[in-house]
Amino acid sequence: MASAVTTLRAGLPDRYLTPGDIAELFGVPLETVYQWRKKRTGPPGFRVGKHVRYDPAEVQAWVAQQSSAGIAA
Repeated sequence: MASAVTTLRAGLPDRYLTPGDIAELFGVPLETVYQWRKKRTGPPGFRVGKHVRYDPAEVQAWVAQQSSAGIAA
C-alpha cells in the first residue's frame, strides 16, 4: 500500500484518509492530529461509525487555505 504522502502527490486517492495518514502526511504525531480535530484547527474530518476519516480533496483545500494565510500574514 502506498503512503499517504505518495498518494496525495500522485493525485487524489481512491479512499478516505485515516488519522494515521494525516499524521504521516504532515510529519506530526498522531496525538497532534487528534488535538487538531478537538480544537477544530486541522483539516476537516468526519465520522464513519466510530472511525474518523478525511476527504483528500478537503485536506488539499485546507492545505491551500493554510498556505494562503501564511502568505497573507
